[in-house]
Amino acid sequence: QVQLVESGGGSVQAGGSLRLSCAASGFTFTTTAMGWFRQAPGRERELVAASDWGGVGTYYQDSVKGRFTIARDNAKNTVHLQMNSLKAEDTGVYYCAANLWGSARSGQDDYDYWGQGTQVTVSS
Repeated sequence: QVQLVESGGGSVQAGGSLRLSCAASGFTFTTTAMGWFRQAPGRERELVAASDWGGVGTYYQDSVKGRFTIARDNAKNTVHLQMNSLKAEDTGVYYCAANLWGSARSGQDDYDYWGQGTQVTVSS
């Protein structure tokens, strides 16, 4: 059974930091690209950051470049999203997702499995 379990969300003031974690099971994590998406109220879900299976190829949305870092630990089947210098516009539900056959630049429709999401709220 595939499971993606996010943790680390919460409320923080603008300028602060949060580290999201996603624990994966039920599929071969070491050959799977992983992504972090977010959905703000009233907006469509968007890809924030992604990593290829080896962690070498990565993608970042322009709005988070230089502030967010995606990192994976293939020995522990986990992927993290370190979020620094948070802004109010980073508020939303953050989802971890697995892309069995793609790369860090794959589109949202290519993702096969999704977590339940974790809320991030940044107050200004």
